[in-house]
Amino acid sequence: MAQTVRFRLDDDACAQVESLRARLRSLGLAVPTDTPAVTVAAAGAVPQPARDALAAELRLLALPSIWLATLGTVAGRADELVLAAVVDAELLAVHAAVHDALAGRVRAPVAAYLPGTWLPHCVLSEERPADAFAALHPVTPVRARVVEVEIG
Repeated sequence: MAQTVRFRLDDDACAQVESLRARLRSLGLAVPTDTPAVTVAAAGAVPQPARDALAAELRLLALPSIWLATLGTVAGRADELVLAAVVDAELLAVHAAVHDALAGRVRAPVAAYLPGTWLPHCVLSEERPADAFAALHPVTPVRARVVEVEIG
């Protein structure tokens, strides 16, 4: 199983995403049980030297806010409905800095999270994305502050 680097979101944003998940759960749809977050990197292993380099890099950066505003799907994960972020220069810069810190220090990086292929998002449903979309559209955008970067 891959290890991930995730942007942990502020409590209000998590509550809003959880509310969307609860609406889908009430319809009998499978939803994630983890705390809402945005995965920015994944690899087979993130060893301690990579974690140290990432921590050093993050001390120099201001963590961005994320505007989660678009319902959609992610390539290769056809069973999921996600709430995707509006991508701006600040978010891409922090994402690139994370990957610069990890470059050459992790084993088996997952291509879907690399710069140029990454779609920042939170998973809302793990099945029947068309039904989930119909239940939530139109969605109220969620303004999320990134409060921490976690490795799991």
